[in-house]
Amino acid sequence: MTQWGSKSLGDQGRNAIEIIRHFYGQDMYLETAPRVSGVPTSWGGVNLQVGSTGEDVRIIQQQLNAVSQNFPAIPRVRVDGVFGEQTRDAVATFQEVFNLPPNGIVDYPTWYRISDIYVAVTRIAELM
Repeated sequence: MTQWGSKSLGDQGRNAIEIIRHFYGQDMYLETAPRVSGVPTSWGGVNLQVGSTGEDVRIIQQQLNAVSQNFPAIPRVRVDGVFGEQTRDAVATFQEVFNLPPNGIVDYPTWYRISDIYVAVTRIAELM
């Protein structure tokens, strides 16, 4: 829509729905949906490694613990939001088990592989 002037409308302070209505009519609307449960959090855009702290670390720790119930080679970790040596070792073991470079860093591919396996093992548990 840039070639039609949507950028200039945005520069004027119009929001997305106002711009859409400008081009497609006043009967346009945006529908919102309730939050879908069971969907893991998206990667935060920053690699997690020794020294990292926060909610993303806590999420990965929780997911690793859930995965470790089905893959006992992966050690359980303390869920404290602090990426220490224990978490690094668990991540590196996860990476080895699932054919990722075992560097102990949660990068984009590792985050989503942990999330994929987490969803799989928790869905299996729900069926039992």
